[in-house]
Amino acid sequence: MTDNNGIGRLSRRKVLAGVGAVGLASAGAGLGTSAFYADEETFQNNQFVAGELDLLVDWQQTYTADGETTFVNAHPDHDQDGEQSIQLTDGSVRRYTDDAGLEGDDDNGRNVDILDCDNIPPLSEATYGTDPTTGEPQEALIELGDVKPGDEGEVTFSLHLCDNPGYLWMQATDVAESEGQNTDSEAAVDETEAADLARNIDVELWYDEDCDNVRDETEPADIVLTLDFSGSMLYDQYGGIVSDDEIQVNGTTYPETTRIDLVELGTRQFVDYLDRQGTDFQVGVAYFDGEGTDDTEPRTGVLQPLTSDLSLIDTALSGLRQKLANVVTGSEPSTPNDGDGDSDPNATAPSISTGTFIGEGVEDAQGELATNGRAGVRAANITLSDGSNFAGQGPNTPVAPTDAADDARAASPAPGTDLYTVSIASADETTLQAMAGAAGSSGNDPDFFYDVNDPAAIPAVFGLLAGQFVTERLIVSGTLDSALSALSSGNGIPLDGNRATLYDEFADPATDSDREPFVGEGIQHCLAMSWELPFDVGNEVQGDSVAFDVAFYTEQARNNDGSGPTVTT
Repeated sequence: MTDNNGIGRLSRRKVLAGVGAVGLASAGAGLGTSAFYADEETFQNNQFVAGELDLLVDWQQTYTADGETTFVNAHPDHDQDGEQSIQLTDGSVRRYTDDAGLEGDDDNGRNVDILDCDNIPPLSEATYGTDPTTGEPQEALIELGDVKPGDEGEVTFSLHLCDNPGYLWMQATDVAESEGQNTDSEAAVDETEAADLARNIDVELWYDEDCDNVRDETEPADIVLTLDFSGSMLYDQYGGIVSDDEIQVNGTTYPETTRIDLVELGTRQFVDYLDRQGTDFQVGVAYFDGEGTDDTEPRTGVLQPLTSDLSLIDTALSGLRQKLANVVTGSEPSTPNDGDGDSDPNATAPSISTGTFIGEGVEDAQGELATNGRAGVRAANITLSDGSNFAGQGPNTPVAPTDAADDARAASPAPGTDLYTVSIASADETTLQAMAGAAGSSGNDPDFFYDVNDPAAIPAVFGLLAGQFVTERLIVSGTLDSALSALSSGNGIPLDGNRATLYDEFADPATDSDREPFVGEGIQHCLAMSWELPFDVGNEVQGDSVAFDVAFYTEQARNNDGSGPTVTT
């Protein structure tokens, strides 16, 4: 295969009328791009070269031979030993550890989980490391030379969009293959003069939702969606309207977009994706608001008990505007289905309850898991809120959300529950992050916390959450040769920012409506690629090699349609 990466031949179209062409200029040190609309991150000339926008990348690469795994290269890598690591301001070190038990300070089985747009080091510090088979310095990010049958490797890229949502493409650059010098044993079986290694290596590329460097499979789960039904999710007087753009929800077109509309779209998409997997899930829905002056109890409860009939969950999640309004502006006792609330987001709601009882919502969800959950099945709670926990005007003192979360994770009552939290815009991020964590953990785990600054990203975040429960979605499964062909043709492979959609990276156009942009700042996205030379491959690959670099290109989603830059001749 020859190098056909298209870099330097890309001509980006105009992204805003009156602004002019946003060009991709080839320069001695790399690529210069607009600082607002697009970014290109690529390995070139033995360094990681960045554009000027807001796409940051970190990664970890390993190589396994004869059962022994070696770190090849990583970024960041504060001590240049090939293992992903970062030194914190207090002098401590966080490292990468994989599920096979590679040693390190960070034993959660993922790439370092605290990397973000503020602490990823300059890309000028990135290095390629040493080829584990030859001991020679690598000149490309991925170099496969003296590969033996049974050898395998893996690299996980962690992507960070530090501002606006954007469309992403993955590309292979500087692809180089060599047949080397034929040995007698190779000459006896090799019938071609071309390099054979890439077409004999098997490769998989997938969306690694939990960034753990392993393609996870589906497992049965009981999941409760715990949703904020407070006034700020709907009513304009409390910031519930997030856009004057119309939105279609459940067959109804509204002239404005509210937070609860986006929650309805995202949660129903979440449930639909689980249902399409045809696997063993139970899902339930809990809600929480606050309390009014005449309330005797907080306005929280279970909207739909756990059930394996996910069509019931879809029904429960339909018409959330009205159901929230029934709770918030309805008369006491307020329930989601009594029909007495005013669902007009522009209405003044003088009788609105005050307070947001997050802790009680978590307790209701945990009670549902304890009552209707299944023994031996993974339990999970996804709690979404856009406000801080505080007391209302009634007689009740709220349960501290962190206490309720601690109990849920600690199986009090059973089962021990994985607690995911989603912070929408003005929420108390500190509290919600402290709540988040795996069953049995002490919480405060960034891998279970989703910080959503732009409410428009809510559906995509629920797509990411759906990926935590099903087999992680493959992008490529085939030979390395075919993968490199796709990655180095045109703009490369268009990636989908919402895995719960039906987008096919190869069959569908980049502008397909099912392809969504990647969420911006606060969310980590991971792509993983594994390779293996099968044991039955013979001497035809002796002396052969393949090397390549990787590039990621992003365009701001706003004012772009996902078609990407055009390749000129």
